Amino acid sequence: MTVTDRALELVRVAAEAASDKLAQEIIAYDVSEQLVITEAFVLCSAPNDRQVRSIVDEIEDQLRLKGGAKPLRREGERDGRWVLLDYADIVVHVQHEEERGYYGLERLWKDCPEIELPEGSRGSERTALDEQ
Repeated sequence: MTVTDRALELVRVAAEAASDKLAQEIIAYDVSEQLVITEAFVLCSAPNDRQVRSIVDEIEDQLRLKGGAKPLRREGERDGRWVLLDYADIVVHVQHEEERGYYGLERLWKDCPEIELPEGSRGSERTALDEQ
């Protein structure tokens, strides 16, 4: 893994914040070998737009408080379907379940090393109902 300690710290803070707001299937990838614009991606989802926004707000708050980081960019918030938070070192994708299933970012980045997240920061699993 070639991701920096700083990026790892931000990944863990973001994953913990997302988990605290009941995000589903939180996954992080080391994309530093494939991209020059960032070191890691954090992916998570929620079953509705309101929860997507809640997760995004908590991630931003915790990264500011615990990591001293502010996003360089925040995209997609208006629709609440797929919000991207760009912190340079990491990029966080918070998606509505439908977008996550449709776009399949996990399939795109499956060849990148997965960053191990602490047990309590992996979020809940999607249920059969969520996947309909």
